[in-house]
Order: sequence, then structure tokens, then C-alpha cells
Amino acid sequence: MTTLADLVQRAADALFVPWLLLLLFGTGLFLTIRYRFVQVRRIGAAFRAMLSGAESGTAGVLTPFQAFMTALSGTIGTGNIAGVATAIVSGGPGALFWIWAYGFVATTIKFTEAVLGVTWREASGATIRSGPMYALRDGLKQPWLASTYALVAGVAAITTTPFTQPNSIAVVLHSQLGLPTWLSGIAIAVLVWLVIVGGIGKIGRAAEKLAPLKVALYLGGGLVVIIAFAGNIPSVLSLVFREAFSLRATAGGALGMVVAMRYGLARGMYANEAGYGTASVAYGTARSRHPEQQGLQAVMEVAIVSFVTSTISAMTILLTGAWQSGLTSSAAVASAFNAAMPGVGGYIVALCAFLFGYTTLIGWAFYGEQFFEYLLGRPVAHWYRWIYCLLIPLGAIGRVEVVWAWGDLMNALQIFPNLVGVIGLSGFAARVARGQSTDAPH
Repeated sequence: MTTLADLVQRAADALFVPWLLLLLFGTGLFLTIRYRFVQVRRIGAAFRAMLSGAESGTAGVLTPFQAFMTALSGTIGTGNIAGVATAIVSGGPGALFWIWAYGFVATTIKFTEAVLGVTWREASGATIRSGPMYALRDGLKQPWLASTYALVAGVAAITTTPFTQPNSIAVVLHSQLGLPTWLSGIAIAVLVWLVIVGGIGKIGRAAEKLAPLKVALYLGGGLVVIIAFAGNIPSVLSLVFREAFSLRATAGGALGMVVAMRYGLARGMYANEAGYGTASVAYGTARSRHPEQQGLQAVMEVAIVSFVTSTISAMTILLTGAWQSGLTSSAAVASAFNAAMPGVGGYIVALCAFLFGYTTLIGWAFYGEQFFEYLLGRPVAHWYRWIYCLLIPLGAIGRVEVVWAWGDLMNALQIFPNLVGVIGLSGFAARVARGQSTDAPH
């Protein structure tokens, strides 16, 4: 019998394999070459830009560091825990290789998004409006495409994040603390509402405090697990690379390599969000007139997500064997942490899942608000915030498979118009990458 999850997954697969896989990878490779491997060549400058809080006295709401932390908070969500775990369980160990591969080229996509976000935005007093819509409208001179992106991205923001993030939080809180998923959903909704009613300023201040905490906590706990099972590292890495290119047919008839790519790229994309266009919204709020600074910060953002947090999630469940335990989502990672730290590890994952999901929820609340404001004007913000929060309890009690399949589908749809702008304006971003120009073309 065909279920709703099956139908949604088939639609997502039709976009992901092969069209979106080719488009994302192809775009990343094209930009990597065009920018002369900026993610390698300028990694030192990117690291310094990440730590810099210097402002350049221009319009904006957040300091450059707060804008970076807001972007990082919106990106490092439960997709880095639950999404990566789902990729390994569903796509096999080889999915990790494709998460890395996409992460490497995705740095240039996000570099471009951040540069465009700072270059094309609207300032009205203390209010900043930013996002791919403005680059598409004013940079590429395609207002219809700008409206298309805003509509698709707005629907995606309000129908994916309020479902995927609380769902993963509720799953791990139920597995570790026995909390009913509906109760977790209500509590999360209230906590999100308390922050987003204050607007981007309050969101930025919360992100500035919570983002470093959640990364440090997850990194510390993950390293304990990896060190405890260090003897398995050679065999696990061998398995990762072997399965990434496996020509063995799976139970469904597809080649193992295709399945690994499908889940690795889908969850890798979900984890680092390169291609979504959300980086344009976050970095566009920075008090900076130097697109290069925000672009280099975006490079570090993707590097942290793809090669640190996502790798920790994947390696812990692979090293401990939790990926074959029958568990999925954040519960599999909690099982892996418990294997190294009995009675404690699961609670660390529960806390991290909450912090990851919570900060992503407040970051994406602002993203969706910007998309709908572009289409419907400022008054829609009040209603949007309430609807966003009211959907969170529904996400908490939803089925994991349906929630993630729907997320795949909607995110795929918003990527297409965004990449038109990324590719079309990449010539300007290339000059920024080489330090040649920061003036927007007319």
C-alpha cells in the first residue's frame, strides 16, 4: 500500500535524482573553478573574518559577527544530528563521503549568496530587508523570478522548519526523558515565540550567545565517542569510501552509489543550506559595506557544518554500530553517545538537539518573514510569527519519514530560482573573491 510518505518521497526523488544533484554539484564545481578555489586559497582570511566583529559604518541591524552567528544558528540545526543520521541509516556509510564532497564545493555557493545579500538589499531607517529576491530583482533585473523565489521559499520556510526541527527535538527528548512529543512541541513553540516577537535584533543577540555553546558542547561530546572507539576508525573510513562508489544493487534495485549520493547530497544540503538562499537574508543584515567579509564568513560556516558537526554525527553512529541498531534520526546519535558515556551521552545529545533545533527555528522564522514581507508587505509579519509558532506542535508529533521527505521536496523547489541568481551574478562575486571590486554593477 502506497503511503503519504512514499508519495512525497517519490516526488522529492524525482527532483533530487538526477536533476538537483547535477545542478548543485555542477554549480559548486563551476564556482570553485571560477573563484580559483577561494575556499582553499583564502581559508586563513576566512578564519580571521569569522572572528572579526569590525563594522564599517553602513546600514544594518546586526554586527558582522552577530550576522555570522545568526546564519550559523539557522544552518546548524537538527539536520546536522537527525538529518545526517537519517542519511547514514538510509543511504549507508557512503553517504558521509558525499556530504563531504558537496560541503567542499558548497562553500563557493554560500560565498556567493552572502556577497549578493550584502550587495543588494533594502534599507529603510533601522529596518533592513534582504534575501535573494533583491539580487534577482535589482541585480539580475528579473522581478518575476524574485517573486517566484519569495513565494516558494516562504512556503518552504513555514512548512518545513516548524516541522523538521521540533520533530527531531521531540524524538530525542522522548527517547531520553520519556517526554510526550506533544508536550515538547508546545514548550518549544512558546520558547520560540518569546524570541521572534522581538525581531531580528533579539534573534541576533540570542544567536550570538547560543551558537558557540551548542557547537562546543556537541564537539566535546562527539570527540569523547570518537576517542572511545578510535580502534574502529580505519575500518569505518574504508567502509565510507568503498560504499560511496559501490556498484552493488540495493534491495530496491538501485546502485549503492546512487543511493549514497542521493541521501548524502540531500542531507548534506539540508545540513549546510548552501543553495537555499538563506545566507543572503542573514548576512544581508550585517552593518558592513564589504561583501568580501561576509562571503568569507560564509565559507567558514559551511566548513564548520559539513566537516565538523555533520562528521561528528556520522562518525559516532558508524564507529559504535548505532546505524545498524534499527534506530534513526537523533535517537541513533543518542544511542552512539550512550555507548561511550552510559547514562550521560544521551542527555548530551538531547540538550544539543534542543539547542540546534531551537536556534534554527528562530533563525528560519526571520528568513520566512523576509520572504512573505517581500510579497505582502510589512503587516504580514505579525500573523506570520503566530502561524509559524502554532505549527511547531504539529511538527513535533508528525511521522519522521513524512516530515523529512516533505522537507526534501520543498527545499529542492526553492533552490532552482536561487541558483539562477547565483550563477547569473557570479561574475561580480568572482571579482569580490579576488578582492577586485565591491561596487555593485548597474
